[in-house]
Amino acid sequence: MHPILVVGSVAFDSIETPFGTASRVVGGAATYFGIAAAHFTDVRLVAVVGDDFDDERMQIFDGRRIDLTGLQRVAGDTFRWKGKYSYDLNDRETIYTFLNVFEEFRPTIPPDYRSSPFVFLGNIHPALQLDVLDQVESPRLVAADTMNYWIERAPDELRQVLTRIDALVINDAEARQLSGEANLVKAARAIQAMGPKLLIIKRGEHGVLMTRRDGFFAAPGLPLENVFDPTGAGDTFGGGFLGYLAGCAEVGDDTLARAVIAGSTMASFSVEAFGLDRLLAVTPEDVQQRFLEFKRLTHFEAL
Repeated sequence: MHPILVVGSVAFDSIETPFGTASRVVGGAATYFGIAAAHFTDVRLVAVVGDDFDDERMQIFDGRRIDLTGLQRVAGDTFRWKGKYSYDLNDRETIYTFLNVFEEFRPTIPPDYRSSPFVFLGNIHPALQLDVLDQVESPRLVAADTMNYWIERAPDELRQVLTRIDALVINDAEARQLSGEANLVKAARAIQAMGPKLLIIKRGEHGVLMTRRDGFFAAPGLPLENVFDPTGAGDTFGGGFLGYLAGCAEVGDDTLARAVIAGSTMASFSVEAFGLDRLLAVTPEDVQQRFLEFKRLTHFEAL
């Protein structure tokens, strides 16, 4: 079992869906990632919050394998975001984004974190991702996330990041934008040529497509009766995916395939309630049971 260093955001989210609302709940990419990954291994979290992020909010990390030495608390307000979803939960409108203290965030990796064997670069400016890579020491595997904003606004820095990472975790629209290819197979090959050996394309309710040495591995989305809030599902997937890998002795095709299912398993819990509510209540038995549901969903005998 190996620890994971994650660098990203801790935030306050406000969410509107056709099924209800939630106001100023704790969110952020590093939060969702860390809570999911901590089901499998130890997490070292680097982020920043304001002085409005009180001890009550900090309690969400209590009792979990998440080291908060790298969580900075500075004067000001914590990053805030509000989004509104339609009945098509893949369609999201951002109502506001207030970066607040996150605008001046410069990740400082504590000395004890710098030798972390697994590193996840959350969705932050590619220049900051490069800064983190300059601070860590020969990690075994580096994975990163990005988004359409950075693909459009910081393409040169992002291309530098791609040459220095092992895996990229993005959604299908971002894969098409980054590669300039409409077909996801061609998009995957084009992105791999930019640097990352492994590409994981998130497709929402339609599942996940992952490249591997002999082609691709695809996992479906798990059919769910209750889907309330997809906020953070992609980051939760990333935490489950990399958390599972960090708990394995070796990283190969079989472990990568199981890691995709582990990520999909954690993401399937995340969407079942607003914010972190469902994810915080998940037990190891829940994870095992749902993993088996994925197995039953996809298993068949060959002709």
